[in-house]
Amino acid sequence: MLTLLISFFILVFLRVPVAISLAMSTVFVLFQADFNMNMMPQRIFTALDSFPMMAIPGFVFAGVLMARGGISKYLIEALRSWVGHLPGGLAVVTILACAIFAAISGSSPATAAAIGSIMIPAMLAAGYNKRYSMGLVAAGGTLGILIPPSVPLIIYGITSEQSIGKLFMAGVIPGLGLTALLIVSAIIYAKLNGFKGDKPDTMAERGQKSLKAIWGAFLPILILGSIYSGAVTPTESAVVALVYGLIVSVFIYRELKWSDVRPIVVESINITAMIFLIIGAASLFGLYLTNAQIPHLVGQWIAESDLNKWVFMLIINILFFVMGMFLEAVSIILITLPILIPILVHFDINLIHFAIIMTINMELGMITPPVGLNLFVVSGIAKEKLGEVVKGVIPFIVIMIIFLVAVVIFPQMSLWLPELMKK
Repeated sequence: MLTLLISFFILVFLRVPVAISLAMSTVFVLFQADFNMNMMPQRIFTALDSFPMMAIPGFVFAGVLMARGGISKYLIEALRSWVGHLPGGLAVVTILACAIFAAISGSSPATAAAIGSIMIPAMLAAGYNKRYSMGLVAAGGTLGILIPPSVPLIIYGITSEQSIGKLFMAGVIPGLGLTALLIVSAIIYAKLNGFKGDKPDTMAERGQKSLKAIWGAFLPILILGSIYSGAVTPTESAVVALVYGLIVSVFIYRELKWSDVRPIVVESINITAMIFLIIGAASLFGLYLTNAQIPHLVGQWIAESDLNKWVFMLIINILFFVMGMFLEAVSIILITLPILIPILVHFDINLIHFAIIMTINMELGMITPPVGLNLFVVSGIAKEKLGEVVKGVIPFIVIMIIFLVAVVIFPQMSLWLPELMKK
């Protein structure tokens, strides 16, 4: 195990892609153990040959399409019409827009890119500090993997054999809670720094912009409503979202041109291929764990030690925070979850609740250097050095850690809605 970890991190620090690093280090260790190499390709294809896995390209494609098809733009205009006149109104609009787009895309970088490209220039024009603006968008973008639908929650559900519908439901209250906390922080920041809002729109203007945005605002209701009503599975809902987004972008907003199709397809394929390559590599890692009986040995060690539940939770959250600095969410889930499941069962920790704890840690990973994906997205949008984005995001890291502690202490925040689904 030590050889695998050392070789993996050496490759990562050499800037070899995570999926390749994981696969190469695992193959190296298995080769030394005289393992049957014919099982490796079979294991990779088996890991990818899953119906729920098809939700990932669907939601990725839908998110990219909606960012380029006008849906995010009209949602922001409507939100700005209603709350833009308040102190800190632009910051509040940014957070709300991230929350709504998160309920469409399931991806943090996609959310940060779609909202940041519009709101960062707007906030700078209104006099907001550039560091704060970049930090707000990066942090708001992390809502993309907490508010359902969520690609990491789909991966978690497949890996842990938990209901994806219940995992989605578990993310609703924490997602809205973190959104509310970010809004409160934005209002306090605006009052302390004397930021005033836009000129208020008339009710007629608000109604007109809201009517224009209603097609995009209906999409989260369509996705989640179709899943929880039992009409479609989470995988099928991704296709529904994609088709609906295509119809709205082409025939209603008419902002999607034929020249936009190729960039949308290429971006969607790149993101999906990256995720699937990591899943395939992680399946080899899982093969090594099974062969070496690592989960059994770790579970046995925990059972024989004096470690209690709360000490374990503290250690595992610190571990996730450190791993989040170097790896992206899908990698962390696939590497750690097979080892952790026996321990979670031993401590009687609800797997649905732990999914939300893990996801919030993955959110933190999106905004912690050196490999936080949202940091790179925002840095590219704002044309600013990565270090400046990091300085802007530090207060939001503190806010999210405080929220993470609350979720750990109060499990019902994530369990109440899934428990209602049983009735």
